[in-house]
Amino acid sequence: MAEVIGSKLFTFLGFTMTLGVIPFPVTFIITDLLNEYFGRKGVRLTTILGMLMVIVAYFLILIGIAIPAMPDSPVNDQAFEMVFFNSSLVIIGSITAYVIGQMIDIQVFHYLRIKTQGKKIWLRATGSTIISQLVDSFVVIFIAFGQYLALEKLLNISMTNFVYKLGVAILITPLLYLAHNWLDTYLGEEADNLKRNAMDGKENYGNTIEAG
Repeated sequence: MAEVIGSKLFTFLGFTMTLGVIPFPVTFIITDLLNEYFGRKGVRLTTILGMLMVIVAYFLILIGIAIPAMPDSPVNDQAFEMVFFNSSLVIIGSITAYVIGQMIDIQVFHYLRIKTQGKKIWLRATGSTIISQLVDSFVVIFIAFGQYLALEKLLNISMTNFVYKLGVAILITPLLYLAHNWLDTYLGEEADNLKRNAMDGKENYGNTIEAG
């Protein structure tokens, strides 16, 4: 959804951002939890799957643009293309930024996890988000809007998006702890095994987990 609605810009408190920043922070929690219990290989797998889904969305948009609208269609070709062609540019930029950002996030998260010996969830979650989203925010904006906006505007939007994502990442840290505690309770002893294997770089995502 972030890719589809990301072509619309809006102003909040005098700052310009893309609508894509609203749903995107959900991925912070998902990525951090996957990294916590399934390690780098598990997150890489879901990153690839996510990228493939975005590519599918991109080709569906291209097909929709290629099919002519009937004369009495409530949405004509011009309106459809104006919205979704810009979305396709966002998708191209987002795929590039998503893969780069996720790979950085995975490595930084794992590095901080080793350094803190599996403690300080807030540090590895926020630290990995800061570095990965700094790259992500600039890459996606420059690809999606580079042909439409001046350099100064691109830099301002990129930095605003980054600051917003960073702020949200800090604010949702309590939710990450709640989710983490809930999963520990739900998985029981298996949670420790998963986290230990994730830290050691072993594959967990193919295992069958029974918990209750």
